[in-house]
Amino acid sequence: MSKAAAPAFGRFIAIDWSGARGKRYAGIAVAECGTGDAAPRLVEGPGGWWSRTAVFDWLRAELAREPAPVGPTLVGIDCAFSLPFAVAARGFPGRQATVFDLWDAVEEVCAGEPDFSGGPFASHPLHGLGFWHGGPQPDWYEDPHRATEWACRADGLGHPQSPYKLIGSKQVGKGALAGMRVLRALRTALPGRLAVWPFEDPAPGTSVMVEIYPRLFLKHTGFGQRKIRDGAEMDEALRRLGSHPLRRSGMVSDHDSDALVSAAGLRRLAAKAAAWTPPGLDDTARRREGWIFGVGMTGS
Repeated sequence: MSKAAAPAFGRFIAIDWSGARGKRYAGIAVAECGTGDAAPRLVEGPGGWWSRTAVFDWLRAELAREPAPVGPTLVGIDCAFSLPFAVAARGFPGRQATVFDLWDAVEEVCAGEPDFSGGPFASHPLHGLGFWHGGPQPDWYEDPHRATEWACRADGLGHPQSPYKLIGSKQVGKGALAGMRVLRALRTALPGRLAVWPFEDPAPGTSVMVEIYPRLFLKHTGFGQRKIRDGAEMDEALRRLGSHPLRRSGMVSDHDSDALVSAAGLRRLAAKAAAWTPPGLDDTARRREGWIFGVGMTGS
């Protein structure tokens, strides 16, 4: 992709994600906004709750209607799109596997699991060897990270957990594996109409999915490591992202605030060419490990 230009979008969707087991989750929230500076809005799931299947069905239907008058959509999901390949590559002996090979393997192992669950992959006799499932940290555990996660730390955005660490309230591995299944299914359902960045360059008029980290957008608002707790703080964060206020009263959940701020943040960030060509985006990131959108924009 040329460093001189950023792709144009007419709609921005942000999804706070969950890898939990169940049929519906309070941990999933979806928000969207258009171009300009109108406040983002929450999208309510069927019956007031989202499942991963419901998110997939909704995205497939929404993106299938394009090209719409507003133009293509940029979708951000708060989950790792891949695994650190220093470990993941061991599941493909003798092959130069790509992220798409990884997604195929996750789907092959987990195809019988409902609601895009990816749990069995972490227990697979070959692919699951690097995962820490519980108890004290094993001597063999390597705590591997992708380059984008190290860049996240360098940017002062916190310390993302390794997806191979499946313990604790901040673990992200199960959500990542479930997200990979959804990404694979969307690419299959929307051939030629959806690009997953940075593994695929956006073509004109094509919708794009990117990996997001809500903490990045909150840092841009000055909230740092502090969570947004109520409507007044939400409006201040949106204002700092160039958005009109939502004017929502009362308490705001972490999941709703992450989705709303991320939607407005995506709209602002997507127009910056540097977001699409960060210095750390090497061949390993493009083919295997992916990149968190907006991380590593040195000097931007």
